Amino acid sequence: MEHAAGDFRTLKVYGLSYQLAMEIYQITKLFPREEIYALISQIRRSSRAVPVNIAEGYRKRIYPQHFRSKMTNADAEASETMVHLDFCKDCEYITPEKHADLLMRYQEVGKMLGGMIANPEKFKPK
Repeated sequence: MEHAAGDFRTLKVYGLSYQLAMEIYQITKLFPREEIYALISQIRRSSRAVPVNIAEGYRKRIYPQHFRSKMTNADAEASETMVHLDFCKDCEYITPEKHADLLMRYQEVGKMLGGMIANPEKFKPK
């Protein structure tokens, strides 16, 4: 699908966070049923909240403080997801290798969001 310039879907951080949320969805399909209302719903919610906050903030990027706030929310949700991933590993629902891979990619998302938070003017519409 082709996306117009200025569309939040063109952002690398959006694409990566969306991909991670979809990967977590697929992984959690294999978790024990007793986790459905605990870990599964929590990690799915927090992982999906990352690209959702990016999209919301990007649409309001004309207001730097609102943009910054939404990117900060996205970063917080990414951090929450990382904690859930720790539980997934320690409960032996994912391998240590999968855990390390997902954490590394969430850290990349965090770095990109940090740059957006520090430099909201770079994203202001022309």
